[in-house]
Amino acid sequence: MSDKHLIVIEHDNVSIVTTSYCAVLAASKVTSNITALIMAENKEIAHNIGQGITDKVDNIIYIFDNNLKNRIADSYAEGISHIASSLNFTYIWAGSSVFIKETMPRVNARLSGSSMVSDVQEVIDQEVFKKPMWAGDIIATVKISSKIKIITVRPTDFQGTCIVKDKCTVEEVAYEIKADSIKFVNFDKIESDRPSLSEADVVVAGGRGVKSKEGFPDLIFPLADALGAAVGASRAVCDAEWVPNDWQVGQTGKIVAPKLYFAVGISGAIQHVAGMRGSKTIVAINKDAEAPIFQVADYGLVGNAEEIVPELIEKLKK
Repeated sequence: MSDKHLIVIEHDNVSIVTTSYCAVLAASKVTSNITALIMAENKEIAHNIGQGITDKVDNIIYIFDNNLKNRIADSYAEGISHIASSLNFTYIWAGSSVFIKETMPRVNARLSGSSMVSDVQEVIDQEVFKKPMWAGDIIATVKISSKIKIITVRPTDFQGTCIVKDKCTVEEVAYEIKADSIKFVNFDKIESDRPSLSEADVVVAGGRGVKSKEGFPDLIFPLADALGAAVGASRAVCDAEWVPNDWQVGQTGKIVAPKLYFAVGISGAIQHVAGMRGSKTIVAINKDAEAPIFQVADYGLVGNAEEIVPELIEKLKK
Protein backbone atom coordinates (compact mmCIF):
# COMPACT_ATOMS: atom_id res chain seq x y z
CA MET A 1 0.00 0.00 0.00
CA SER A 2 1.38 3.41 -0.97
CA ASP A 3 1.71 6.15 1.61
CA LYS A 4 -1.13 8.65 2.01
CA HIS A 5 -0.47 12.07 3.51
CA LEU A 6 -3.06 14.07 5.44
CA ILE A 7 -2.58 17.70 6.52
CA VAL A 8 -4.69 18.95 9.42
CA ILE A 9 -5.68 22.51 8.51
CA GLU A 10 -5.99 24.82 11.49
CA HIS A 11 -8.13 27.92 11.03
CA ASP A 12 -9.96 30.64 12.94
CA ASN A 13 -13.27 30.26 11.08
CA VAL A 14 -12.15 33.00 8.69
CA SER A 15 -8.77 32.02 7.28
CA ILE A 16 -6.10 29.33 7.47
CA VAL A 17 -3.54 29.70 10.25
CA THR A 18 -0.06 30.19 8.79
CA THR A 19 1.35 27.17 10.64
CA SER A 20 -0.77 24.91 8.44
CA TYR A 21 1.00 26.18 5.32
CA CYS A 22 4.29 25.29 7.01
CA ALA A 23 3.02 21.74 7.53
CA VAL A 24 2.19 21.53 3.81
CA LEU A 25 5.70 22.69 2.92
CA ALA A 26 7.21 20.08 5.25
CA ALA A 27 5.10 17.25 3.82
CA SER A 28 5.97 18.29 0.28
CA LYS A 29 9.59 17.32 1.05
CA VAL A 30 8.61 13.64 0.81
CA THR A 31 5.40 13.53 -1.25
CA SER A 32 3.65 15.22 -4.13
CA ASN A 33 0.21 13.88 -3.18
CA ILE A 34 -1.23 15.79 -0.23
CA THR A 35 -4.76 15.76 1.16
CA ALA A 36 -5.98 18.59 3.39
CA LEU A 37 -8.55 18.02 6.15
CA ILE A 38 -10.75 21.01 6.96
CA MET A 39 -13.10 20.71 9.91
CA ALA A 40 -15.65 23.39 10.73
CA GLU A 41 -19.04 24.13 12.22
CA ASN A 42 -20.85 24.20 8.88
CA LYS A 43 -20.41 23.71 5.15
CA GLU A 44 -20.18 27.42 4.33
CA ILE A 45 -17.31 28.08 6.73
CA ALA A 46 -15.47 24.93 5.66
CA HIS A 47 -15.67 25.79 1.96
CA ASN A 48 -14.64 29.41 2.59
CA ILE A 49 -11.56 28.14 4.42
CA GLY A 50 -10.87 25.82 1.50
CA GLN A 51 -10.52 28.81 -0.82
CA GLY A 52 -7.18 29.55 0.81
CA ILE A 53 -5.62 26.14 0.18
CA THR A 54 -2.25 26.04 -1.55
CA ASP A 55 -1.04 24.70 -4.87
CA LYS A 56 0.75 21.82 -3.12
CA VAL A 57 -2.56 20.29 -2.01
CA ASP A 58 -4.29 17.86 -4.37
CA ASN A 59 -7.40 16.90 -2.41
CA ILE A 60 -9.59 18.42 0.29
CA ILE A 61 -11.71 16.51 2.77
CA TYR A 62 -14.42 18.42 4.61
CA ILE A 63 -16.10 17.53 7.89
CA PHE A 64 -18.75 19.88 9.26
CA ASP A 65 -20.52 19.44 12.55
CA ASN A 66 -21.97 21.81 15.13
CA ASN A 67 -19.66 20.31 17.78
CA LEU A 68 -16.73 21.79 15.84
CA LYS A 69 -17.96 25.32 16.39
CA ASN A 70 -15.40 25.87 19.15
CA ARG A 71 -11.92 24.42 19.04
CA ILE A 72 -12.09 21.69 21.66
CA ALA A 73 -9.16 19.30 21.25
CA ASP A 74 -11.12 16.10 21.97
CA SER A 75 -13.74 16.87 19.32
CA TYR A 76 -11.15 17.61 16.67
CA ALA A 77 -9.06 14.58 17.65
CA GLU A 78 -12.11 12.38 17.16
CA GLY A 79 -12.69 13.68 13.65
CA ILE A 80 -9.03 13.51 12.64
CA SER A 81 -8.59 9.94 13.90
CA HIS A 82 -11.80 8.85 12.16
CA ILE A 83 -10.62 10.20 8.80
CA ALA A 84 -7.13 8.77 9.23
CA SER A 85 -8.33 5.25 10.06
CA SER A 86 -11.31 5.04 7.70
CA LEU A 87 -9.38 6.36 4.69
CA ASN A 88 -6.10 4.61 5.53
CA PHE A 89 -3.81 7.61 5.84
CA THR A 90 -0.28 6.67 6.82
CA TYR A 91 0.95 10.22 7.58
CA ILE A 92 -0.78 12.96 9.55
CA TRP A 93 0.94 16.37 9.45
CA ALA A 94 0.17 19.57 11.31
CA GLY A 95 1.89 22.85 12.11
CA SER A 96 2.89 23.13 15.75
CA SER A 97 0.69 25.54 17.69
CA VAL A 98 -0.93 25.62 21.11
CA PHE A 99 -4.09 23.99 19.75
CA ILE A 100 -2.23 21.35 17.75
CA LYS A 101 0.00 20.51 20.72
CA GLU A 102 -3.18 19.73 22.65
CA THR A 103 -4.91 17.87 19.82
CA MET A 104 -2.38 15.60 18.10
CA PRO A 105 -1.34 13.55 21.17
CA ARG A 106 -5.04 12.72 21.52
CA VAL A 107 -5.09 11.58 17.90
CA ASN A 108 -2.04 9.41 18.54
CA ALA A 109 -3.77 7.83 21.56
CA ARG A 110 -6.88 7.01 19.51
CA LEU A 111 -5.11 5.36 16.58
CA SER A 112 -3.71 1.83 16.58
CA GLY A 113 -0.19 1.38 15.23
CA SER A 114 0.73 5.06 15.30
CA SER A 115 3.66 7.00 16.71
CA MET A 116 4.30 10.71 16.92
CA VAL A 117 7.25 13.05 16.53
CA SER A 118 6.68 16.68 17.49
CA ASP A 119 8.29 20.02 16.63
CA VAL A 120 10.18 18.67 13.63
CA GLN A 121 12.58 21.23 12.19
CA GLU A 122 13.99 19.18 9.31
CA VAL A 123 12.66 16.32 7.17
CA ILE A 124 15.49 13.98 6.16
CA ASP A 125 13.38 11.32 4.45
CA GLN A 126 10.06 9.55 4.94
CA GLU A 127 11.09 8.04 8.28
CA VAL A 128 13.88 10.27 9.61
CA PHE A 129 13.39 13.71 11.11
CA LYS A 130 15.34 16.23 13.16
CA LYS A 131 13.86 17.94 16.21
CA PRO A 132 15.20 20.09 19.05
CA MET A 133 15.48 18.80 22.59
CA TRP A 134 16.48 20.40 25.88
CA ALA A 135 15.26 23.82 24.73
CA GLY A 136 17.21 23.53 21.48
CA ASP A 137 20.60 22.72 23.01
CA ILE A 138 20.42 19.27 21.41
CA ILE A 139 19.16 18.43 17.92
CA ALA A 140 17.92 14.85 17.89
CA THR A 141 17.66 12.70 14.76
CA VAL A 142 14.56 10.55 15.14
CA LYS A 143 13.41 7.58 13.07
CA ILE A 144 9.81 6.40 13.19
CA SER A 145 8.77 3.28 11.30
CA SER A 146 5.23 2.79 12.61
CA LYS A 147 2.29 2.13 10.32
CA ILE A 148 0.89 5.63 10.94
CA LYS A 149 3.23 8.56 11.48
CA ILE A 150 1.98 11.71 13.18
CA ILE A 151 4.25 14.72 12.65
CA THR A 152 4.00 18.28 13.91
CA VAL A 153 6.44 20.80 12.47
CA ARG A 154 8.03 23.96 13.83
CA PRO A 155 6.64 26.73 11.62
CA THR A 156 9.80 28.81 11.95
CA ASP A 157 11.77 26.14 10.08
CA PHE A 158 9.39 25.61 7.14
CA GLN A 159 8.71 28.93 5.49
CA GLY A 160 8.17 29.69 1.85
CA THR A 161 5.73 31.01 -0.70
CA CYS A 162 2.33 29.35 -0.85
CA ILE A 163 0.20 29.98 -3.94
CA VAL A 164 -3.56 29.65 -3.66
CA LYS A 165 -4.81 26.80 -5.84
CA ASP A 166 -7.71 27.27 -8.22
CA LYS A 167 -9.22 23.82 -7.89
CA CYS A 168 -8.84 20.64 -5.84
CA THR A 169 -10.61 17.32 -5.68
CA VAL A 170 -13.18 17.72 -2.92
CA GLU A 171 -14.79 15.10 -0.68
CA GLU A 172 -17.38 15.74 1.99
CA VAL A 173 -17.41 13.16 4.76
CA ALA A 174 -20.58 12.75 6.80
CA TYR A 175 -19.51 12.07 10.37
CA GLU A 176 -21.24 13.05 13.59
CA ILE A 177 -18.84 14.32 16.23
CA LYS A 178 -19.88 13.10 19.66
CA ALA A 179 -20.75 15.77 22.19
CA ASP A 180 -17.76 16.14 24.49
CA SER A 181 -17.81 16.24 28.27
CA ILE A 182 -15.56 19.29 28.03
CA LYS A 183 -17.68 22.40 27.58
CA PHE A 184 -16.64 25.62 25.89
CA VAL A 185 -17.08 28.59 28.22
CA ASN A 186 -15.71 31.63 26.41
CA PHE A 187 -12.79 32.89 24.34
CA ASP A 188 -11.13 36.18 25.23
CA LYS A 189 -9.56 37.39 22.01
CA ILE A 190 -6.75 39.91 22.38
CA GLU A 191 -7.26 42.68 19.85
CA SER A 192 -4.21 44.59 18.63
CA ASP A 193 -3.32 46.94 15.80
CA ARG A 194 0.20 45.53 15.81
CA PRO A 195 1.32 42.55 13.68
CA SER A 196 0.71 39.02 14.95
CA LEU A 197 3.57 37.84 17.16
CA SER A 198 3.93 34.52 15.32
CA GLU A 199 4.05 36.12 11.87
CA ALA A 200 5.76 39.49 12.37
CA ASP A 201 9.01 40.40 10.61
CA VAL A 202 10.09 42.44 13.63
CA VAL A 203 9.49 41.60 17.31
CA VAL A 204 10.27 43.74 20.35
CA ALA A 205 10.22 41.70 23.55
CA GLY A 206 10.56 42.94 27.10
CA GLY A 207 11.71 41.25 30.28
CA ARG A 208 12.06 42.01 33.95
CA GLY A 209 14.69 44.60 33.09
CA VAL A 210 11.91 47.06 32.18
CA LYS A 211 11.42 47.26 35.97
CA SER A 212 7.63 47.41 36.33
CA LYS A 213 4.19 46.85 34.84
CA GLU A 214 4.08 50.57 34.03
CA GLY A 215 7.60 50.53 32.62
CA PHE A 216 6.72 47.86 30.05
CA PRO A 217 4.36 49.99 27.91
CA ASP A 218 6.51 53.08 28.46
CA LEU A 219 9.59 51.42 26.94
CA ILE A 220 8.41 48.53 24.76
CA PHE A 221 5.35 49.98 23.05
CA PRO A 222 7.01 53.12 21.59
CA LEU A 223 9.96 51.06 20.32
CA ALA A 224 7.60 48.53 18.74
CA ASP A 225 5.58 51.33 17.14
CA ALA A 226 8.72 52.95 15.74
CA LEU A 227 9.73 49.64 14.14
CA GLY A 228 6.24 48.48 13.12
CA ALA A 229 6.86 45.46 15.31
CA ALA A 230 4.88 42.89 17.26
CA VAL A 231 5.30 42.84 21.04
CA GLY A 232 6.57 39.84 22.98
CA ALA A 233 7.64 39.16 26.54
CA SER A 234 9.56 36.79 28.74
CA ARG A 235 7.76 34.26 30.91
CA ALA A 236 8.58 36.17 34.09
CA VAL A 237 6.78 39.24 32.75
CA CYS A 238 3.73 37.19 31.74
CA ASP A 239 3.66 35.34 35.07
CA ALA A 240 3.76 38.68 36.86
CA GLU A 241 0.67 39.66 34.82
CA TRP A 242 2.32 42.73 33.36
CA VAL A 243 1.16 41.61 29.89
CA PRO A 244 -1.15 38.88 28.49
CA ASN A 245 0.15 35.31 28.47
CA ASP A 246 -0.40 35.27 24.69
CA TRP A 247 2.69 37.49 24.36
CA GLN A 248 5.08 34.99 25.90
CA VAL A 249 8.04 33.95 23.75
CA GLY A 250 9.88 30.80 24.74
CA GLN A 251 9.81 27.07 25.27
CA THR A 252 6.40 27.21 26.96
CA GLY A 253 5.20 30.14 24.88
CA LYS A 254 5.41 31.01 21.19
CA ILE A 255 8.26 30.08 18.88
CA VAL A 256 9.18 33.03 16.66
CA ALA A 257 11.79 33.62 13.98
CA PRO A 258 11.43 37.20 12.74
CA LYS A 259 13.95 39.04 10.60
CA LEU A 260 14.73 41.28 13.60
CA TYR A 261 14.29 40.48 17.30
CA PHE A 262 14.84 43.06 20.04
CA ALA A 263 15.34 41.62 23.53
CA VAL A 264 14.98 44.48 26.00
CA GLY A 265 15.82 43.75 29.63
CA ILE A 266 15.75 40.00 29.00
CA SER A 267 18.52 38.00 30.66
CA GLY A 268 18.36 35.16 28.14
CA ALA A 269 17.32 32.09 30.12
CA ILE A 270 17.51 28.94 28.02
CA GLN A 271 13.72 28.62 28.02
CA HIS A 272 13.33 32.05 26.41
CA VAL A 273 16.17 31.56 23.93
CA ALA A 274 14.48 28.35 22.74
CA GLY A 275 11.62 30.47 21.44
CA MET A 276 13.59 33.08 19.50
CA ARG A 277 17.02 31.67 18.62
CA GLY A 278 15.90 31.17 15.01
CA SER A 279 15.57 34.94 14.50
CA LYS A 280 17.67 36.26 11.63
CA THR A 281 19.11 39.19 13.60
CA ILE A 282 18.99 39.51 17.39
CA VAL A 283 19.61 42.78 19.24
CA ALA A 284 19.94 42.64 23.02
CA ILE A 285 19.77 45.50 25.52
CA ASN A 286 20.76 44.58 29.06
CA LYS A 287 22.66 46.28 31.87
CA ASP A 288 24.43 43.01 32.78
CA ALA A 289 27.36 42.49 30.40
CA GLU A 290 27.46 38.81 31.44
CA ALA A 291 23.79 38.15 30.64
CA PRO A 292 23.32 34.92 28.63
CA ILE A 293 21.31 36.78 25.99
CA PHE A 294 24.54 38.27 24.62
CA GLN A 295 25.74 34.78 23.71
CA VAL A 296 23.03 34.51 21.03
CA ALA A 297 22.75 38.20 20.11
CA ASP A 298 24.19 39.59 16.88
CA TYR A 299 24.33 43.07 18.41
CA GLY A 300 24.43 43.93 22.10
CA LEU A 301 24.00 47.17 24.01
CA VAL A 302 25.15 47.07 27.62
CA GLY A 303 23.33 49.63 29.71
CA ASN A 304 20.11 50.70 31.36
CA ALA A 305 17.14 50.09 29.06
CA GLU A 306 15.38 53.14 30.51
CA GLU A 307 18.15 55.32 29.07
CA ILE A 308 19.00 53.42 25.87
CA VAL A 309 15.50 52.75 24.52
CA PRO A 310 14.23 56.37 24.48
CA GLU A 311 17.44 57.46 22.74
CA LEU A 312 17.05 54.63 20.23
CA ILE A 313 13.45 55.64 19.54
CA GLU A 314 14.51 59.23 18.83
CA LYS A 315 17.17 57.99 16.40
CA LEU A 316 14.60 55.79 14.65
CA LYS A 317 12.13 58.66 14.30
CA LYS A 318 14.80 60.75 12.55
